[in-house]
Amino acid sequence: MENQDWKAMLGKAFNIELDSTTTKEEETHEKLNALEQQGSKTIDIILDKKGRNGKKATIIANLQLDDDTLKELAAELKRSCSVGGSARGGEILIQGDMRDKVLKFLTNRGFKARII
Repeated sequence: MENQDWKAMLGKAFNIELDSTTTKEEETHEKLNALEQQGSKTIDIILDKKGRNGKKATIIANLQLDDDTLKELAAELKRSCSVGGSARGGEILIQGDMRDKVLKFLTNRGFKARII
């Protein structure tokens, strides 16, 4: 049996040209990474417990990122802190008092951040 390219065979089956599809690697080159999007603007790290029945939450504000990049950064932050959270409206919410961990994570990534 000869070694056939399975992508080419699928392309023929579904009438898709391989050259017209973009790979994931090409998409990442087109998008700016988070550090380039943020630029030199400072990120604020805030501890909040209002409206949460006394439970603390760390809010990362002043992010100048698009929605996809914001969600990716939030996922990495939640994984590094081993907690839950959410990302919407240019802010990331991390459950608990994780100000020090978040500051360390962001500064290691090259962002300018401060705890308020």
